[in-house]
Amino acid sequence: MKDVFAPAELGPITLRNKVIKAATFEGRTPDALVTDELIEFHREVAAGGVAMTTVAYCAVAPGGRTDRHQIWMRPEAVAGLRKLTDAVHAEGAAVSAQIGHAGPVANAASNRAPALAPSRMFSPLGMRMMKVPDEAEIRELVAAHANAARLAEQSGFDAVEIHFGHNYLVSSFLSPRLNRRTDRYGASTTGRARLAREIACAVREAVGDRLAVIAKLNMEDGVPGGLTVPESVQVAAWLEADGALDALELTAGSSLLNPMLLFHGDAPRREFAKVLPVPARWGFRVVGRAFLKEYPYREAYLLERARQFRRELSMPLILLGGITNLDTMRLAMTEGFDYVAMGRALLREPNLLRRIQSEESTRSACTHCNECMPTIYTGTRCVFRPDQPHEPLQVSPSDLGARVSE
Repeated sequence: MKDVFAPAELGPITLRNKVIKAATFEGRTPDALVTDELIEFHREVAAGGVAMTTVAYCAVAPGGRTDRHQIWMRPEAVAGLRKLTDAVHAEGAAVSAQIGHAGPVANAASNRAPALAPSRMFSPLGMRMMKVPDEAEIRELVAAHANAARLAEQSGFDAVEIHFGHNYLVSSFLSPRLNRRTDRYGASTTGRARLAREIACAVREAVGDRLAVIAKLNMEDGVPGGLTVPESVQVAAWLEADGALDALELTAGSSLLNPMLLFHGDAPRREFAKVLPVPARWGFRVVGRAFLKEYPYREAYLLERARQFRRELSMPLILLGGITNLDTMRLAMTEGFDYVAMGRALLREPNLLRRIQSEESTRSACTHCNECMPTIYTGTRCVFRPDQPHEPLQVSPSDLGARVSE
């Protein structure tokens, strides 16, 4: 069995252990640029002992954001991002930039730019029809991912994580439900996987062997007609054969239709309703149960799906979902996974890993209540941490769900 706390190679970089802070949208960039609050968020997690923290989310284009407050990768963002990476490195950790395009999850009204989808569909976020990119525009999107990776390198990042999950743009192309194209980017699993493969190769060409390149891949969408595990395994096999990626982080769920498949635990419907204006609050009470489904929490809740990828692939894999204690981390290593990723448990206790290293029987204080989810609008945090005060904020109905999962 691999030692969770032994150094590990991830492509061209060496990590001090095998625990990664998963991408969880931070809600700390009101002007779409790095703030001191964002830097402290990641510095604190790095000081807590993780091998690498992930900045989420760095859009490859202004229209690729879930709303206008998110960072998008441009020269003006580099100086702030460099301050962030320097702060993380000073704590002995590596840092990754999650890059991608939100696609159908983008809020066109907020961004003042069209949301993109592989096929014609209505946006419940922007309340308008989405734009379907042609092949020339798809080539521009591929180039935008490569450019974002180059800017990440200039900013001092050690790795980039390409977002292929949660029905963001690439994930929507992978979905049979959302992708009804008949050209080279649709019509079959091969066609629907083409965009993911082209982006991965373009990012690798942009950064060479200087940065690690990871992709966050949906194992399944969890919606009727969506991407299924067998199809996703085939996509993963093609990505492995292309040789552009150093690891896959395995995820699940749809920010548009089924975000709770990623999270499991309590569905915070009442807490989400509280941040909405009154008319939308009433509507959410009607649709909230369908949007935020119930999935009982258990440790390593995505493991059964992930095993199917481990059996078919030889490349490094990152297990996500219900990783909160050393026993579960060791289970992941025993099952053949190379790294584990933690999210909510580190919102509750950024120093959790240090505590586990000091006392192996340590258990996370996270109760999986998921009340952190509605805080994405005011700065993502655990509501049970008294050291993180906040001002209440009402949000528009079009914002709901846009950032629910990164």
